[in-house]
Amino acid sequence: MRFQSYLNTAIKIIDLYDGSMPLSYFLKQYFSQHKKHGSKDRKIISHICYNFYRLGKSFTDISKEEKLKIAIFLCNDNIDEWEFLYDEDWLKHHTKLLNERIAFIQTKYSFSLNDVFPFADELSEDVIASEFIQSFFIQPDVFIRIRPGYKNDVLQKLKEHQINFINIDEECLSFSPSTKIESIIDVDKEAVVQDYSSQQIKKFLSVIKEATNNEQQQIDVWDCCAGSGGKSILAYDAIEKIDLSVSDVRASIIQNLKQRFNKAGIKNYKSFVADISNTKLKSQDKKFDLIICDAPCSGSGTWSRTPEQLYFFQTKKIDEYALLQQKIISNTIPSLQQRGYFLYVTCSVFKKENKRNVEFVQQHFNLELIKMELLKGYGKKADTMFAALFKKND
Repeated sequence: MRFQSYLNTAIKIIDLYDGSMPLSYFLKQYFSQHKKHGSKDRKIISHICYNFYRLGKSFTDISKEEKLKIAIFLCNDNIDEWEFLYDEDWLKHHTKLLNERIAFIQTKYSFSLNDVFPFADELSEDVIASEFIQSFFIQPDVFIRIRPGYKNDVLQKLKEHQINFINIDEECLSFSPSTKIESIIDVDKEAVVQDYSSQQIKKFLSVIKEATNNEQQQIDVWDCCAGSGGKSILAYDAIEKIDLSVSDVRASIIQNLKQRFNKAGIKNYKSFVADISNTKLKSQDKKFDLIICDAPCSGSGTWSRTPEQLYFFQTKKIDEYALLQQKIISNTIPSLQQRGYFLYVTCSVFKKENKRNVEFVQQHFNLELIKMELLKGYGKKADTMFAALFKKND
């Protein structure tokens, strides 16, 4: 009865939700208005709501209750509490292997992975569509990047709290999605909560550091779409000697960024609010040795974290984002110093936002492509991102 009640509440929430705000915000608002749900109730209801959206555009011709039944079956290795939903045949075919669960659903329904994600023709060439789409059924892990000088402190705290983790590399650790890492370590000071693929941007920054190492010079860096400041903190840690400027179109984001920088120990930097898609910096303003352009995008590489975006996404948005990115590119590159570097980043899997914009840069600006990579997170319980590093030659 209790889990049937959870199912009914989830259906009610799905009926109310229109995608105009992140699902996490909507759920928080809903539960604040319906205080009868305890913390365990909220967790279970939220989880199956996310399961529903993990099926994306598929199963449009069945009831929400039936779709939730399929979603719970596909998206969970353990369905003991939900056995009342299924007959013996379903239960017999529920295994730990996602491929086998998908195959069973395909015997029951007219179902293809492309129904979940009907944008396969728009994917970057390096994306393996079937593997990428299956990643929507799996909740991603939490990743942290240990900051310089804090490795022993972080590992000791994790040991004291008996927290399980996987050591991905010297700086990167992964945790199960339910881990409340913020209550254990000093986030932003000791370590940054940052997806595995996002951490791989350090490889691009290392190219710049090596190229300028002999000069022992301070590098002027502009993070032009700074957002929460994750790439700025990464550049601060990876390159070390930087004169940092950050901007974003939203004043509230810059305010939050300042608080985060304070925790991270970043004191000397310049910040300003600017809509770079509409205006260039003035010609007499500063030129930069490195411009980081983590451009606004579809976010399609992160949809396993926010599957509601997959559910509500429309194909026309790809062209809209690509045009916005080209405007930002065109308005930032003129502020690049001779022999400076332009680092273009998206968390998208669509070729129009990625390789096509690399071609746009090559066609319209005198920049040399140094390194380009699709950072595949599917299969690693991580996001998928794209990065391209250019250099402005004399």
